[in-house]
Amino acid sequence: MLIEAIRGDLTLERVDAIVNAANSSLLGGGGVDGAIHAAAGPALLAECRRLRRTTLPDGLPTGEAVATGAGDLPARWVIHTVGPDRHRGQTDPGLLASCFTHSLDVAATLGASSVAFPAVSAGVYGWAVDDVAQIAVGAVRSWAEQHPGDADEGVVALVRFVLFSEAALAAFRGALAAR
Repeated sequence: MLIEAIRGDLTLERVDAIVNAANSSLLGGGGVDGAIHAAAGPALLAECRRLRRTTLPDGLPTGEAVATGAGDLPARWVIHTVGPDRHRGQTDPGLLASCFTHSLDVAATLGASSVAFPAVSAGVYGWAVDDVAQIAVGAVRSWAEQHPGDADEGVVALVRFVLFSEAALAAFRGALAAR
């Protein structure tokens, strides 16, 4: 698996799936979530509302992931995951790691060979971007080791971290350089 980090706009990524740092309601919010919903258009919100009416009446639990179509985005799918909120006492690194591994599980189930992630839980959820970078890169590497193969076998071949700032990019590049 190729794992890379770039600075950019997640909503413009031409990958099979982008990951949304969603809130549990799945009905939009601020930051990455708001940007994805705005760029995807009404089809994304309609799918999220359908999920809430059917399989997720109580919302998406923290650390879990679920997919929808991508509406007007260039990606085929949006994989929604709810990161832990440090301000609410959710400080378990394993819970944050599960956002990345469960998102990759969903991507593999969809047959997605390329996935773009934001820095889930950095920002408004209060996690330091350096911690998010270390946990995210470690989780993705661990997942890749447990799922060897190639894209023809339904295994994700590319993970791209798409970061919003130079500081976040530096943190993720540092985590990628460490072994």
